[in-house]
Amino acid sequence: MAEVILETRHIVKQFPKVLANDDINITLHKGEILCLLGENGAGKSTLMNVLYGLYKPTSGQIFLHGKPVEFSSPRDAIDQGLGMVHQHFMLLDPLTVTENIILGSEPGRGPSIDYATARREVRELSQRYGLKIDPDAPIENLSVGLQQRVEILKALYRNARILILDEPTAVLTPQEVEEFFRVIRGLRDNGVSIIIITHKLEEVRAIADRVYILRRGRVEGERSTAGVTKEELANLMVGRSVVLTVKREPHEVQTDPVFQIEDLEVEDDRGIPAVNGLSLQVRPGEVVGIAGVDGNGQEELAEAIMGLRPVRAGVISHLGEDIARVSTKERIHRSMGYVPADRHRHGLVLPFTVAENIALGYHDRSPNAHGGRLDYSGMDENARELISRFDIRTSGPRATAVQLSGGNQQKVILAREFTRKPTFLLVSQPTRGLDVGAIEYIHSEILAMRDKDVGILLISMELEEIFTLADRILVLFEGRIVRELITDQTNEREVGLYMTGGERGKEHSA
Repeated sequence: MAEVILETRHIVKQFPKVLANDDINITLHKGEILCLLGENGAGKSTLMNVLYGLYKPTSGQIFLHGKPVEFSSPRDAIDQGLGMVHQHFMLLDPLTVTENIILGSEPGRGPSIDYATARREVRELSQRYGLKIDPDAPIENLSVGLQQRVEILKALYRNARILILDEPTAVLTPQEVEEFFRVIRGLRDNGVSIIIITHKLEEVRAIADRVYILRRGRVEGERSTAGVTKEELANLMVGRSVVLTVKREPHEVQTDPVFQIEDLEVEDDRGIPAVNGLSLQVRPGEVVGIAGVDGNGQEELAEAIMGLRPVRAGVISHLGEDIARVSTKERIHRSMGYVPADRHRHGLVLPFTVAENIALGYHDRSPNAHGGRLDYSGMDENARELISRFDIRTSGPRATAVQLSGGNQQKVILAREFTRKPTFLLVSQPTRGLDVGAIEYIHSEILAMRDKDVGILLISMELEEIFTLADRILVLFEGRIVRELITDQTNEREVGLYMTGGERGKEHSA
């Protein structure tokens, strides 16, 4: 067994209302790839922020090479050979690769920077670790995968021998994930020890030597990945037996679309085009999946569909009528449902009760109101029925939404949107941050609505989710649909190619 180079002993991190880490003991060996697996809120990122000096532990100790250490800041961690690549990159777009890598550690004397030496060192570093990149390329011209390489090189430039990677594949295409795995194995072979924070079961088995499973701030188990199964990992993550996948059965699709977009143009908050001449249609009884790297117009498209963002040009049709300039309330009353990506910002009013949140949008109608006045008894009775039907874990209809877990908050939104007899559903990032048990439940509910002849437009960053649920896949790149694919006639590699703008000559409007 290789030398233990990093160890935590009884680490506790207590925030005012949350015990984020509870008696955490982990070890990292030299030249090892270690995964920390757990859902959002399990305590993974908090623990890594303690290791990196962003947080001071409430109690417990960190050991490096068998000796206790204390980090007051990330600079202390970096000086001791720890580097961290955050999920959201910390790069300056106008600067070059070299300028970003050396920022804060510039070679030279006095006020002058020796860029020739810097460029040579960056080139040598990239060649040594197999991280090929142009030292003079502006960051804004690089793909997400190459930007991640720059972040890794930043850490290696500062002599990191332990590398912490927070959800490193969250924004990568399948091709970029494969290349990332190659890079990580190369780093390991060069003596770098690596900790990867993830919630993706397949990635653990594909890349890690060992895995710790965290749940509710505690280590629930440690496994070698050589013989572990996805099911075993999932059960440790959520504390119960779960079904990992739902089966999408064939379903007859009607001919005429229930929802259609033609030549849609929408701007982002800066007034820059985010959706560029986009066209698509959704028919009753099908799930149409929108696949794309984050930041290619998904958010603006969803907001435009529901009237939350103005349309610059184009037509949005529901049941044959242009609704591009009608209010959000009118769209809801036209039998359009919406499961938003940000459940806190657009899906719920957190201080409201479960019953009040279920009534939102229809609060002026029976059973929520009579004679122009709210009917709280009717509202509560309706909520009780849906709490039971959707298995919402709550003390009752009068519990506030803020008291619920993320999965149960999402179930409140589904209960509201799915029981209003929608003809069209826009479902955006429906399982973001949820445990695998909640994911299976939500996927089955989406397919049940599709089988009731509801037309569903699904926007998701998770390709696995798209392939599980969608009958057709539309690939979004730079605000356009660049390819339409039948799910059962394609694969993640092909979709990933179009997600990065590959074969641009084959653009297609669905």
